[in-house]
Amino acid sequence: MPHHPSHGRSRPHVARPVPSRSGPTRASVPRERRPEHPLRPGDPDRIGGYTLLGRLGEGGQGVAYLGRDEAGELVTVKMLRGGAAAGQRARSRFIREADAATQVAGRHTARVLDADVNGDSPYIVSEFVEGPSLQQVVQEDGPLTGPQLRKVALRTAGALAAIHRADVVHRDFKPGNVLLGPDGAKVIDFGIARTTGTLYDTTGPLTTGPVGTPSYMAPEQIEDEPVGPPADVFAWGATMVFAATGRPPFGTGSGAAVMRRVTSRRPDLGDLQGPLRELVAACLDKNPAARPTARQLVRALRDDSGPVTRPRPTQIPRYRWQMMVALAGVVLLGFLLGVLI
Repeated sequence: MPHHPSHGRSRPHVARPVPSRSGPTRASVPRERRPEHPLRPGDPDRIGGYTLLGRLGEGGQGVAYLGRDEAGELVTVKMLRGGAAAGQRARSRFIREADAATQVAGRHTARVLDADVNGDSPYIVSEFVEGPSLQQVVQEDGPLTGPQLRKVALRTAGALAAIHRADVVHRDFKPGNVLLGPDGAKVIDFGIARTTGTLYDTTGPLTTGPVGTPSYMAPEQIEDEPVGPPADVFAWGATMVFAATGRPPFGTGSGAAVMRRVTSRRPDLGDLQGPLRELVAACLDKNPAARPTARQLVRALRDDSGPVTRPRPTQIPRYRWQMMVALAGVVLLGFLLGVLI
């Protein structure tokens, strides 16, 4: 549980998974995930009873370290960038990440083991997943196929179902946030996650623009519309296209170019075939209300069937109305200028 001033830091005992003895497979753990970089000058070598061994990665919000607890077990320690000097907005986001992550209970998400979000150096400790990311595996070894692809699809859909069951929206589901460990795929990083109770708050924006990774953002994220579980389902579909083809469904390039394609073009599903292709196509529908839920994804993948048929929504999403009005305005302006000139 996150640490609050009213009670001490909680260190819950969590049973750790035992790596499979049957040998690794490409879809489970093709290689170890060890620190990508050693500790830098200025990095702490210990925090809250955890010894830091090296850096696993970093982002705009914080730095992830490989750590070791007092029992000698490996853990992932994420520290807020800036520590005590971090702004209130950054600290609030970090607290939300800890709160969101501790609410999620599922076999296919990395479990939070400990957190202290109110000290001078806020940190979150989570289960260490011994394995590379889906992004790394596909880039280095090529796309997944057959049972390997289906297993990753099912486990990540299960992770999203657990996340949504806890009333949390991940908002940054992507290949880099899927780790392939001894127990199979696990979803990590709740850095921009929100609980559904705060998705529609009016206390002011967290950022000055769309939040997420352009290639895996849903149209409603890009258009600054309310974002709920359907956005994660859209990102799941885009991630499965990358896993199966080696490229995202709306191409690459500048963030602005990719976002334009997400909102206006059909996805390129490549050679993806069978029920999974139908399922992914439904997930990439521009209209959030037309997408299947994560639970429906799990059911369809277990049954090896296509998407559940859902009635086409009759109401056009607000962001589509805005685009249509803007386009009509441009056409009208062009007509008037033509008449006047």
